[in-house]
Amino acid sequence: MKAIIQSIASQLQTVYPAEEAEALAWWVAEEVTGLSRTQLLCGCKGTKNIPNTQDIVERLLHFEPIQYIFGHTLWCGLDLKVTPATLIPRPETAELVESISNFQFPIPNCRVLDIGTGSGCIAIALKKRHPEWQVTGIDISAEAIKVAKENAARNNVEVKFKQADIFADGIETIGTFDIVVSNPPYICEKEKATMRKNVLDFEPATALFVPNNDPLRFYRRIAELRLGKHLFFEINEAYADEMQAMLAAQGYAEIQVMEDSYGKPRIIEGRMA
Repeated sequence: MKAIIQSIASQLQTVYPAEEAEALAWWVAEEVTGLSRTQLLCGCKGTKNIPNTQDIVERLLHFEPIQYIFGHTLWCGLDLKVTPATLIPRPETAELVESISNFQFPIPNCRVLDIGTGSGCIAIALKKRHPEWQVTGIDISAEAIKVAKENAARNNVEVKFKQADIFADGIETIGTFDIVVSNPPYICEKEKATMRKNVLDFEPATALFVPNNDPLRFYRRIAELRLGKHLFFEINEAYADEMQAMLAAQGYAEIQVMEDSYGKPRIIEGRMA
């Protein structure tokens, strides 16, 4: 088994850094056998008849994300379905969930709105941690909403998901909430040159990019709608100062920027004054 994994890693090292290639090779082996790394190393039953993985390797060599190849990912304690209609959840977004979960809210039965829910990862993670909360997720993509609903069922939580466009007339009627959270598109078009092919060629551009001349368009719109008492955003590290100024101009108070595990400004929160 170890020789097979080393063979996969060796092929992947032609396009991936060595450490990442090895991690992907183990991921492939675990997925196709249904065994853990410990079981694979111990030579447990099922390790001798590993299915042919060459098709998977070829797709990886063309930079297709492994999460899309297998159709799911483990994130924040959840098993989530992911498709090219949804972003692959990132560790930074798990930190956003942690920030909200650790916040001391004055009421127990919080009403939460997740804007741009995608796979539903944020909404579902919050509901899983706080079953008493009333959580709603919205997204402009009908396909994303379909995936989010499947993920809620997959993880045994009740979250309301609905298709909605925050720029549409009448969106204000969606209701009022104690918490509004969003990880909206925040990567400027000019940043594409620095991004990897597995993101550029496969993940949904509409969930990633904003115009160079208006990088805060989604945040500003959400702030203007004033749908929630507390705002929590995942942000582009390059615009932390601009985000603070924008929220202050919109009348929000107690604005705080938090760094991610890489030391980059990644989360911002504010309270409706």
